[in-house]
Amino acid sequence: MSRPFGPLPSPGARPFIVEVKRGAQVESRHPVIAAIVDADGGLVAGWGDVETAIFPRSSNKALQALPLIESGAADAFRLSQAEIAMACASHGGETRHTDTVALWLQRIGRKPDDLECGAHWPYHEETARQLARDRQSPSNLHNNCSGKHAGMVSVATHLGEDIRGYVKPDHPVQRRVTAAIEDVCKVKLAPEMFATDGCSMPTMALPLRALAHGFARFITGQGLAPQRAAAAKRIAAAVMAEPFFVAGTGRFCTAVMQAGKQKFIAKTGAEGVYTAASAELGLGIALKVLDGTARAAQTALGGLLEHLKLLDDEGREAIRPLVEQPLNNWRGLHVGDIGLAPPAF
Repeated sequence: MSRPFGPLPSPGARPFIVEVKRGAQVESRHPVIAAIVDADGGLVAGWGDVETAIFPRSSNKALQALPLIESGAADAFRLSQAEIAMACASHGGETRHTDTVALWLQRIGRKPDDLECGAHWPYHEETARQLARDRQSPSNLHNNCSGKHAGMVSVATHLGEDIRGYVKPDHPVQRRVTAAIEDVCKVKLAPEMFATDGCSMPTMALPLRALAHGFARFITGQGLAPQRAAAAKRIAAAVMAEPFFVAGTGRFCTAVMQAGKQKFIAKTGAEGVYTAASAELGLGIALKVLDGTARAAQTALGGLLEHLKLLDDEGREAIRPLVEQPLNNWRGLHVGDIGLAPPAF
């Protein structure tokens, strides 16, 4: 496959750095490990120890959504592309997000209290303020993972399984999710690799390189069983067609996929993780900011996508303020910037 980008570092290269500058001085440095892998498992480029086991957190929600399609639940409940995108989302809790999940649950005969994700204030600031002005408390619908949980409840409902405890590792829903991740990423997950995510679902640590390989296989379908490849293609198409429902207003996942014009998928995870994948290039990308800084993660991913020429001039300009992030103080004065330390790539 022809790849239009220039030379990339060989495996074993050091982490690249995202710098925070205040004035002319570097105030902070955030080291980033990253892997770019093809569908055959070849390491196209690596920074730092790409065999480091990391928790993907929310960056692998597209993989977690595979049983939603494969079980037949998505067809049985006539899920729209927006709803499938919501199953992969870390959304901002805006009204379009919460209404979508609420109507989805109503259609399958479930209610918000059936979601075992817990409640938190919306990430979207104006929505959170409006809730406070209305003297309302956030519900499970406002949890950024409510779409993923609605997907899990849909699977259990469709298959006639008890929805109680669907977040537990030994529940049939979670066993299907684990099996899908192991298959797509070509790993075997030992018990000590499992922990609990912020939304109460299992999260499992796996090597950064394996995560990138999994997304290369996911986006291309290469090496996957036909049903799984078709499910992955459907999920990727939904995410690219409805990026608002993956994150929301002002959020980087939404902005970068809109800028990419359906050339790739991209998803953040807590503690400085990002994944992305391009069918055009046949590549999966996974990165981890070693100190867990989220703002550095989006700068890192933006730099990698630009280097791989997955953004045109218009796309680069659209997301530039979110990649080369200006630092403004409380008076609105520009006092510094966040960007890649040269030479990054």
